[in-house]
Amino acid sequence: MSLAAIRHWVFDMDGTLTLAVHDFAAIRVALGIPPEDDILTHLAALPAAEAAAKHAWLLEHERELAVGAQAAPGAVELVRQLAAQGCRLAILTRNARELAHITLAAIGLDDCFAVADIYGRDEAAPKPDPEGLLRIAASWQVAPSEMVMVGDYRFDLACGRAAGARTVLVNLPENPWPELADWHAVDCWALAGRL
Repeated sequence: MSLAAIRHWVFDMDGTLTLAVHDFAAIRVALGIPPEDDILTHLAALPAAEAAAKHAWLLEHERELAVGAQAAPGAVELVRQLAAQGCRLAILTRNARELAHITLAAIGLDDCFAVADIYGRDEAAPKPDPEGLLRIAASWQVAPSEMVMVGDYRFDLACGRAAGARTVLVNLPENPWPELADWHAVDCWALAGRL
């Protein structure tokens, strides 16, 4: 299947549709998480009260970033082009759903994604787990192989692979994960140019 033939697109948000601003090393320090640990996996393993307090801090920190979000080069044009072509569009983010809405509004794309088609860390197990992508496929009543997962990190690509979807890596000059990406585009402008 060619990229241009795909009608069902799922996007990561931070670093994919927006400029990457999360300083994950600083977040780990603030939350007392070892440098090598995944933030969400670490928080999930904590006692409930401690996890709740750290999740609350993380949510407020990310809310500040969401309000000031800026679109990645070509992201607005890419999404609008796909929407104009009648493609189904969804968001699958490791962020919170409510912050995804704030971020999409900040970059002017909130009208392109139905609320029901935005999945955050509370609606499905965080990527690289394929649960969110499989839920989107089920809600759209399409096979995962008819979908493409677009992201800027290996978790996005691994999620797509595990679900049986196609994958696109964007916003990196090179592709460090060729075994996980069906396509690579240096940015969303380049990706739009292939459609």
